[in-house]
Amino acid sequence: MGLTKAKLEIEKEVGSKTIEVLFNPSEYQLTDGASYSEKKVPGLDGPIVQYISGDATELSLNLFLDTYVAKSTSLNPFGKSGSSKDVSEITKQIAEVTSIDGKLHRPPKVTFKWGSLNFQGVVTKVNHTYTMFTESGMPVRAKVSLTFKSLMSLKDTKRKSPFESPDRTKYRTIRQGVGLWDLANMEYGDPDMWKVIARENGILNPLDVRPGQVVKLPAL
Repeated sequence: MGLTKAKLEIEKEVGSKTIEVLFNPSEYQLTDGASYSEKKVPGLDGPIVQYISGDATELSLNLFLDTYVAKSTSLNPFGKSGSSKDVSEITKQIAEVTSIDGKLHRPPKVTFKWGSLNFQGVVTKVNHTYTMFTESGMPVRAKVSLTFKSLMSLKDTKRKSPFESPDRTKYRTIRQGVGLWDLANMEYGDPDMWKVIARENGILNPLDVRPGQVVKLPAL
């Protein structure tokens, strides 16, 4: 089985355009994360950390491009036929994925395929460094650093994160160390919604709850 070359598939209005890399990357990096916010609640010693959403997965990698063709000489009798080409012609094609495609009315989606990795997203950053030139100054070698951000449809998001719906009335038992702010944050995604829970259960003082107490979480 021959060497499998990594490739970039760039979305077009119809089909896609494929750029096959000359040298496979030596490594790539996948980064996942989550976004949080802090809300200060009167009567508590510290803020409540509220989960907002998961961040899109990022893919970072370096591609090495080489269009240099050594000429045949007495010192190098095995030089390739043909002549070197301007490597910037390839780097420009890659850099264009960060610009709006006139027919798509947005930057194109790009898929990086190599082995088991099939990463679809948008390219958020392209950095190209030229490392070798001909005598005339034409660049013939380059390193291109790419950063992708994954794309996930709303349908895929719901499938991946099937949160329990807050549109049905539920009951919860207060546990040690859990207050109405925590329940509101877990159920509705907003600790300020503790007022809705307190009003539904006739609680005048949100600090006056005890472990084992059952509270009603109203539907929104």
